[in-house]
Amino acid sequence: MNPSMSLDDNDQMKSFKDFLSSYNKLSELCFTDCIWDFTTRSVKPAEDQCSQNCLEKYMKMNQRISQRFAEYQMIANESAIAAAQKVGGASS
Repeated sequence: MNPSMSLDDNDQMKSFKDFLSSYNKLSELCFTDCIWDFTTRSVKPAEDQCSQNCLEKYMKMNQRISQRFAEYQMIANESAIAAAQKVGGASS
């Protein structure tokens, strides 16, 4: 870590790198799956629609995974709190 960078700057940089990595992966996946006609410079309507569908599915999948992760984290936190209270109550 650069000594002149604060922790917030480092977190922002990591977040930006993660975003760029996801964006590049999404671009590559959708391009590979949806762009098949290299005989012309224009994007065919079917290719355009495919890439839009690809993006939409990826974004929905990413949102769903994030929601599930948040739900899992909430359950894990509640379990940890309950266990700590049980241990704390038993030692009193």
